[in-house]
Amino acid sequence: MHDEQLDVTTDTVATLIRDQFPRWSDRAIRPVASTGTVNAIFRLGNDLAARLPLRPAEAAGAWDVLEREARASAELARVSRFPVPEPVALGQPGAGYPMPWSVQTWIPGTVVFDADPSGSEAFAEDLAAFIAPLRKADTRGRRFSGEGRGGVLADHDDWMARCLAESEGLLDVPRLRRAWSRFRELPRSDADVMSHGDLIPGNVLVAGDRLAGVLDTGGFGPADPALDLVSAWHLLRRGPRDVLRRTLGCDDLQWERGKAWAFHQAMGLVWYYVDSNPTMSELGRRTLDRVLESLESQQ
Repeated sequence: MHDEQLDVTTDTVATLIRDQFPRWSDRAIRPVASTGTVNAIFRLGNDLAARLPLRPAEAAGAWDVLEREARASAELARVSRFPVPEPVALGQPGAGYPMPWSVQTWIPGTVVFDADPSGSEAFAEDLAAFIAPLRKADTRGRRFSGEGRGGVLADHDDWMARCLAESEGLLDVPRLRRAWSRFRELPRSDADVMSHGDLIPGNVLVAGDRLAGVLDTGGFGPADPALDLVSAWHLLRRGPRDVLRRTLGCDDLQWERGKAWAFHQAMGLVWYYVDSNPTMSELGRRTLDRVLESLESQQ
């Protein structure tokens, strides 16, 4: 998926485990098929998972990131009403693999990419029950870090300009440009709240049509209260989407900003992954269709 992507094999993981965590060396190691774009995932037995970054980075900085993600995951686990992965260990580079890596608990369930709970009002209520306690968690005076989504929409003009340029021939760019011109002007006065930050289908687990768990919790932190509302557009059809909004008590402006953050994320998915990860690219298209349909129904 990435030009500089690292090759991570089962043999590599087995050697890392044997050398650094011999207490787990008798566990079966199985690669996990995933649409994820950041880590290669391997199951260690039945209750653990190893996550190995796919892109190289300076090792010391990468270690700091993993430590920060572990703290964030542990913090989210303390407030979540649903199962989430909890940090277990951090591993060092080795066996020809140049990056630090992590081990966390395995959460059973089916990722939403492999299911379709989008029409379930019960699933929408579960999503609201996951998001609400996060919003109430203590920020401890922290504010949005400035990295990624969750701050000021207009700060992303350069990225959106690139996405629009790269989307020529793939999407209706003039229509999308008009949508971004509207979204970037949305004001905000509400304070940051704690947010998962990436509620996309690959990070959400279900059992039937009910929420079974949430993955990729290392980004838990303060952000725009609208950020976790991307779930409304990535995960839900219109009726259940309305249930999520009512249950969370979102006002018009916050709801529109959630739509804008979903639009922003989807715009980057379509062109970047069109060949390397078609499932992610198609997610972007579906989310954009839902967002644009909503905008046109308001006119």
